[in-house]
Amino acid sequence: MSAISIILVVIVAFFAGMEGILDEFEFHQPLVACTLIGLVTGQLIPCVILGGQLQMIALGWANIGAAVAPDAALAAVASAIILVLGGQGAKGVGTSVAMAIPLAVAGLFLTMIARTLAVPIVHLMDAAAAEGDTRKIDFWQVVAICMQGLRIAIPAAAMMFIPATTVKNVMEAMPSWLTDGMTIGGGMVVAVGYAMVINMMASREVWPFFAIGFVVATVTDLTLIAIGALGLALAFIYQNLSKKAANGGGNGGNGGNGGNGGDPLDDILNDY
Repeated sequence: MSAISIILVVIVAFFAGMEGILDEFEFHQPLVACTLIGLVTGQLIPCVILGGQLQMIALGWANIGAAVAPDAALAAVASAIILVLGGQGAKGVGTSVAMAIPLAVAGLFLTMIARTLAVPIVHLMDAAAAEGDTRKIDFWQVVAICMQGLRIAIPAAAMMFIPATTVKNVMEAMPSWLTDGMTIGGGMVVAVGYAMVINMMASREVWPFFAIGFVVATVTDLTLIAIGALGLALAFIYQNLSKKAANGGGNGGNGGNGGNGGDPLDDILNDY
């Protein structure tokens, strides 16, 4: 890998680490981070596939109280680097997905270190606030955010210096039963991540749409863009009907044309 590619990967990792705290441009999301790494290394398609699978897993990750979710940024960056260095292309995605899970858990240790180091920085900012020195507050704020970026950039830079031949030989030395098992396990983890999202969203109103989407995706040859367009259209229809129901059912709810006035939703459907 060229020096320019290494520098660009480290920059992507740095921004991914910062975005894990800022949540502004979503560079820490696996789909974005893996795509950018694939773009700067010339392995775009395999990295997009990897990012998509990791994104399905990370959908179910969320910080709840003091419980911190696994580090999606480190998992995405490190697994993408392993995929690129392995040189197996799309065939190595399953193995990279399986490796991403322990990497995400290991990232919690780095997160703990970064947040521990942030405690004295907060005290320094408090002292600067007591002095009325806004420039010093801004300075320590930038230092704290950059520290989060280095949390991902330093491991990424260290991995980039591992010879690609070494990574490739390790990947190729894995027996088929191990790689197949890791691929199957990675697919199961993706399903578990999506199941966690469904569990959080599950309601009487959402389940019919999930069933419709599942059937359409399974029994038709529609592309993801087409299915997404259908989902967006159904969402607009649902929102429109919900607003009309909240307003008393439109003309039909007020005793207008074709309505019976007894069932607002029925009146809405008749008017629609």
